[in-house]
Amino acid sequence: MTRSTSRGRSRPRADLLIRRAEQVVTLDGHSKRPVRGEIREATLGIVEDGAVACVGDRILAAGGTAEVEAAVAWDAGTIVIDARDRVVLPGWVDCHTHAIYAGDRAHEWARRLRGESYLDILRAGGGILETVRATREADTETLVRATVARLRRMLALGTTTVEVKSGYALSVEGELRLLQALQAVDELVPMQLVPTLLGAHAVPENHRASPDAYVELVTEQMLPRIAATPGLAAFCDVFCEDGAFTAEQARRILRRARELGLGLKVHADQFHATGAARVAAEMGAVSADHLNATPPDDLAAVARAGTVAVLLPAADLLARPPGPAPVAVMRELGVPMALATDHNPGTAPVESMPLVMGLACSWLGMTPEEAVAAATINGAHALALGHEVGSLEPGKRADLVVAQAASYLEIPYRLGVDLVRVVVSGGRVVRGGDGPEASAGLSPSGEEVEV
Repeated sequence: MTRSTSRGRSRPRADLLIRRAEQVVTLDGHSKRPVRGEIREATLGIVEDGAVACVGDRILAAGGTAEVEAAVAWDAGTIVIDARDRVVLPGWVDCHTHAIYAGDRAHEWARRLRGESYLDILRAGGGILETVRATREADTETLVRATVARLRRMLALGTTTVEVKSGYALSVEGELRLLQALQAVDELVPMQLVPTLLGAHAVPENHRASPDAYVELVTEQMLPRIAATPGLAAFCDVFCEDGAFTAEQARRILRRARELGLGLKVHADQFHATGAARVAAEMGAVSADHLNATPPDDLAAVARAGTVAVLLPAADLLARPPGPAPVAVMRELGVPMALATDHNPGTAPVESMPLVMGLACSWLGMTPEEAVAAATINGAHALALGHEVGSLEPGKRADLVVAQAASYLEIPYRLGVDLVRVVVSGGRVVRGGDGPEASAGLSPSGEEVEV
């Protein structure tokens, strides 16, 4: 190991320096708007023999190793990582999860494999409603502990920003409890957490005969209560689908949420063309998610609005909607596409964004370049965070992944293989050496470390 020292005192000092990477995938230049249309390798902003320097929780410099080393200073307190034969990318942005819940639904998955449909199980009182019952019964400490464990596993696989939806309580006090529990989770996991209110996830059993009354409860009681506490929720989401909420009900909820200052997201057209994607576009939603059954005219409206289409291939495999999301049509229309795990106990118990990227290529027909952009900068835009995360640019949050690969192509290609060797979240090395959250092999003494 070689001790690295600075040669000048005027250059800004780095706390962390990652250098000599085979590739640094910067995605430079896409912070203001998502990437759309045909995405080529040049779009990714790849730098060979690249480096990234960080100070505190911010990126200080990114580019060629010689360029970065000339621009920054480092000393005995700097962590220096030798990333030869490795690829450095922005940390994954998982922009759609339901990670706070109790129980599991493995038995339901087995029922679907035997031919029952997701919507039939939901109508019979299972599905989401089964998880609602389990979550209501769990104490808050149990929910926090389980959610922290899930998010730490996601973090070890490279996810540094994660959206987490409520939606498994379906009452004013219950949804409030879940969002407050997420505040406790946020203090325990070194990643950026974005909370979303999904009080309109399903019609609760006590309102099955009066869904409009539940919509009124959401708009007149739940939303004002949640919005009154700053930071409790960044977004309001609605599951617009047969057996859940209609397009008009969704519009009422979203309109009220917008009046109260919340951002908007929509579960749209997963199983049927409900008009939800068009509602998302009309209401200015930051994202419309699923879109398996969305007709081309509605996708064109999504493209015109600049709404990000969040695609969820793991859920496609398990929930079995009519078909995969129409990536080729979205590409042609210029719909910006993001990817997410949709982590939930019923249709996507998946925690790995690299696995989702592989499924997006093999199952949905995305190109590797589209998958990388969709898992990083476009995921950031699906959370209105394109200015903060999703690319490796000076001033942005220092979130990045070092992968054991000679090219970014290997990440979606090597389906199911954990190639992640180092994870940096907010400038903090949270995975390195031999395992998740271990700092073994990472020296704070300015000595180089091979990873």
